[in-house]
Amino acid sequence: MDDTAKENGEFPAAAGILLGLGLGGFFDGIVLHQVLQWHHMLSSAGFPPDSLENLRLNTFFDGLFHVATYVFVVLGLIVLWRRGRLTPLLWSAKLVAGTFLIGFGAFNLIEGTLNHLILGLHHVNETVPRDQWLYWDTGFLLWGALMLIAGWVLYRSGKRELSR
Repeated sequence: MDDTAKENGEFPAAAGILLGLGLGGFFDGIVLHQVLQWHHMLSSAGFPPDSLENLRLNTFFDGLFHVATYVFVVLGLIVLWRRGRLTPLLWSAKLVAGTFLIGFGAFNLIEGTLNHLILGLHHVNETVPRDQWLYWDTGFLLWGALMLIAGWVLYRSGKRELSR
């Protein structure tokens, strides 16, 4: 970002995107891994949670995953705090929601493509028959793409409103 944006107190999009990445990861880990128990980090990589040993291994890697999402949130808060303490920030609900959605959608697209499709570490819903896994994985990617697009539209709209 250029110095003019910093001097004018422009909302730090990087902060919102980092927060969205972290929140996207927390949603995945808390809702899909823990609450619904649809999958774990390594449940399709030869470690199905069908034994105590495999469940412990998956729980450990789920925890490392949560550490990474926690780091995204902390980094987002640091960026927001550092920028906000230097000058008052010009922000709106559209800028905040837009950047959160960009980050959340990016999380889904990156994690879904890498872990579900390329590496096959796990799939979105492993409680359904195996021949349906691709449908859930594809839906996860589409959901991510829609969030990213909606976030971009909100962010651009918020920037236009503030520039008036």
